[in-house]
Amino acid sequence: MKNVVYYSIFLLLLACGEKQHTTTNTGSNNSLEPKVLKTSLILLGTIQDAGSPHIGCKKECCSSLFNSQDNNRKVISLGLFDASTNKKYIFEATPDIATQMKLLKNFGVPSKNELADGIFLTHAHIGHYTGLMYLGKEATDAKNIPVFAMPKMKSFLESNGPWSQLVTRNNIELKLLQHNTPVALSKELAVTPFIVPHRDEFSETVGYKIQGPNKSALFIPDIDKWRKWDKNIAEEIKKVEYAFLDATFFSGKEINNRDISQIPHPFIIESLKAFEHLSLKEKGKIIFIHFNHTNPVINIESEEAKIILAEGFKIGQLSDFFDL
Repeated sequence: MKNVVYYSIFLLLLACGEKQHTTTNTGSNNSLEPKVLKTSLILLGTIQDAGSPHIGCKKECCSSLFNSQDNNRKVISLGLFDASTNKKYIFEATPDIATQMKLLKNFGVPSKNELADGIFLTHAHIGHYTGLMYLGKEATDAKNIPVFAMPKMKSFLESNGPWSQLVTRNNIELKLLQHNTPVALSKELAVTPFIVPHRDEFSETVGYKIQGPNKSALFIPDIDKWRKWDKNIAEEIKKVEYAFLDATFFSGKEINNRDISQIPHPFIIESLKAFEHLSLKEKGKIIFIHFNHTNPVINIESEEAKIILAEGFKIGQLSDFFDL
């Protein structure tokens, strides 16, 4: 009997030791910024580009939100705190960048700077770069904020207004990225962009591998379909400790007013099928993000969300944080 008790205690301690370090704000504001001392990532948003509630939406998913907005519904963004330098970085410049910068400022060791020490862009779709406008003359009139961008993305910003004004006024300082070439942010931290297939009307699209002192992460908020990528996503997941992955739609059924073939993303049901052979440990690395306003998993109590969690995957929530 003693052995059974000791074994049960051992399993409980093991489970606690492996628990993901996360915190989620559930109140009406974001005043509960987590205080951490290690190099870490923090989810600053989880929603697809156009946000939630979505403009012009008459569906049940948005109807109540126009009168009583859920402040946890921020457009997709990831924050990074480098404990070795106390610098902060943000992935994506979203329309919600004002509140996201404030949350990042107070994450980890609180910074004296209101703005991030660098911004990494993935591509030229509205939720991923238009927040740069708030760095301009009409807003904070920032000075030389480093903005990391791939060649086409860099050229797009330099050649098109109003973004070009940010460059000529030195509000931002563009830093050229190259496919599969790491950017060393410190001795303990490196960020590597890699091209993924997506609708590249104005720029290429990248995901990022973020290598910390002890752990690493993938950040792929947008991709057409896993099968279109020249990498095996399941194998890439095995190489990291965290994988933040595109989960825009649960299935095609939720979009009945658009041609779904024109906005391709991996359906969550497709990802669940693609990852079903993974071990429970590997499944636990996956954090689904970038939810369309129609996606039922935004509601963590939905039946669709329960299916995902029961399989061992995670659903990204605002202010979840992860040690690197």
